[in-house]
Order: sequence, then C-alpha cells, then structure tokens
Amino acid sequence: MPDLTIANTVTDLIQGDVQEHFAFSRIPLQGDVLGLGTTSSLDNGELTFLPSPDGQRTTIWKCEAFNGGLRAVRDGDGSSNFPYVCFTRDASSLQRPVDLSALTCSKDAPLQALVADAIRVGRQSGALEEAAIYGVRALTTWDELVITVASKLCMGQQRRNRQWASSESGDGLASTSIYDLLQHYRLAPEDPGNPGDPVRFLGRSLQWDCCGFFDCEPELGRVTVPQAGAFLHIHGCSTDLRNGGHLHHEHPSSHLRRLERLVLYPLTSIRLLSSDLCVRGVEVDGQTLRFSVCNEGELDVSDIGVVVVVDDRYSDHRFLRVPWLDAGGEERFTMPLGLEAGSHDLVVIVDHSQQVIEPESTRANNRVHRRITV
Repeated sequence: MPDLTIANTVTDLIQGDVQEHFAFSRIPLQGDVLGLGTTSSLDNGELTFLPSPDGQRTTIWKCEAFNGGLRAVRDGDGSSNFPYVCFTRDASSLQRPVDLSALTCSKDAPLQALVADAIRVGRQSGALEEAAIYGVRALTTWDELVITVASKLCMGQQRRNRQWASSESGDGLASTSIYDLLQHYRLAPEDPGNPGDPVRFLGRSLQWDCCGFFDCEPELGRVTVPQAGAFLHIHGCSTDLRNGGHLHHEHPSSHLRRLERLVLYPLTSIRLLSSDLCVRGVEVDGQTLRFSVCNEGELDVSDIGVVVVVDDRYSDHRFLRVPWLDAGGEERFTMPLGLEAGSHDLVVIVDHSQQVIEPESTRANNRVHRRITV
C-alpha cells in the first residue's frame, strides 16, 4: 500500500462537478492513519482523522457545517461516501517527533511557518527524510482561531466549462476564494459581540488536536489549494470534542499561542485514484440491443449518462441515466431498437458530456461502435 492515497484532489473539488466518491468502508483505520477530506453535498462537512489514545485505531470525525459541531463517522450513516479524501496507511513507522526547542522560527510564528521550519531543520539534521508530502499531527493552543467548514460542495464548474469556453472568472477564482465561500467560525476567549461580523462566534475551545498535510509542491493541488505558498492543509478538533473543521491558520484573526506537540511523517509514495467508465459486451440480436456499463476504476461514480445513437442522428438519440455505480460494478441493459431493415451504424457512449473526472488515456473505452444489419 502507498504511503498516501488521494481520491480526487483539492483541485478537482474546488473546480466543481464532482461525481466521484470514495467509500468510508475502504479506508483502513487500524493504527495511526492520517487523513482529511470533505463529505457529500447532501451532508456537508469536513473530515478529521484522529487516533485513539492507545494509537491502535483511528476515528474519522465529521465537522458539521451548520454549527461547527462534531460526530464520529460510521459506515451507513449517510455521510460515508466522500467526493474528496486523502489518507495514509498505518503510518506508525513513519512518525518523526519534532524537538520544538530546536526550531529557529520565533515561537509566535504562524503555524505554517513553524511546520516549514521543522521540516527544514529535520532535513538538515538528518532526522527527517526527503519527501514530496509530509503528514502532520499537531497539538496547538490558540489565542484566537478561525475555522471553516464546507457548506457547499461545488465551488464552480471550471473543469467542465474550460473545455469549451473561457470565463471572466477564470480558473483561478475558485482557488483564491474557496475559503470565502465556506462557513466561518471564530474561537476566542470572549464573544466579540459584533453582530455585523461575518465570522460567527463559536466558543472558547482553544486547544486543538490537528491532522493534515504539508505539500512541498502546492501548485499541483493534490492536498492543498493549488497556489504558490499554500503548503499546509490541516483539519482539527478541539480537545474537548466540541468543535472541528478546517483550521484557517492564515486568516488575519488566527493567532497561535503555542505549538505544544508536532509529529511529521515523510510520505514518499503517492497514489492518485481515478475513475474508468466503459461500455462492454455490446450485442445486437435482431431488434434488441444489449450492453453493459462498467466502472473499472477505483472510485464510485454517481449520475452517469449513457447515450445510444443510430446512424449519427444525435437529435434522435436514446438517453439513459445510471444513478450510482460502485467501483468494479456493472449494470446490464436491454433496449429495443425498432429499426428499419438494412444496415445501420450504432454507437453506445457512456459519459458523453465528460462530466466524470477520468484520465484521457482511459476514455477510449467509453464509446463502442457497431455496424449492424437488421
């Protein structure tokens, strides 16, 4: 198993139209498993992976969008299919505790700067291996903290739209404004009492147990917003388990009081999961068409369109929709054709509008052509 598995990416998520999902039941939670993610548009929220006190098992906590509260995710509870999630294997052997006294950054530096300094010092001393992405666990205490919780899944439709046209907003809008689009909460010693403040006061829980990732190449948009300088993406829960969400550590109101514990994990092998829809087993028996729509990828896929076109008459096409298809799943169809006698061209296409995120190298099997005689 790779050190880090990524189901979709942050880039995929913020560009919208995400119809691919990863099942909670497929995430191994034995041992020290790091991860973060987002739940579905029907049950918005953020995911935080926290280990049990004995380190034998990891629990995924869902941070609620409507009130910043917490609950443990259970299989079958309605939020167990994730449009974006990244997670490690049991990373116990990769734990690299940081000697905070060895950091050269000032102790009141921002959290991202402290983590970057710990990586640099660790590399220089030989205590930390080189890696493209580092897992991060931290215990933090804040003077004030702003968190965000996903309250809307589709940040835009740039991934699909840019295939056909340009937009005044451009591809950069979602990445630069993503945190403005989410629900904000403030943790502070006292309620500021400002009714006009768009950041809602949530409570006084200022010690947070955090889990996340530091990407040395953030522009790739794998586990962080795809822009220069956005190295750290970290979620957390207050240690009293009252609140949770994405730590908006770069927000002007967020002030770290103390970094109490920091553990880094060098993640050297990364696997990106993808979808692979295809049409198989096309058969024509007289006036009856039979075919299968298969999902040979590693992600569950929802809301799949299937088109059957005869003799290039796209205005007269037959359209089917598959609500859900598990990874490795197959659905068989039988369709009466009602064609005139003679030769015909028949095309069956799955995901004809290319709404599913799929590598171009695997799209060839989305379409099957047959020349038939009735």
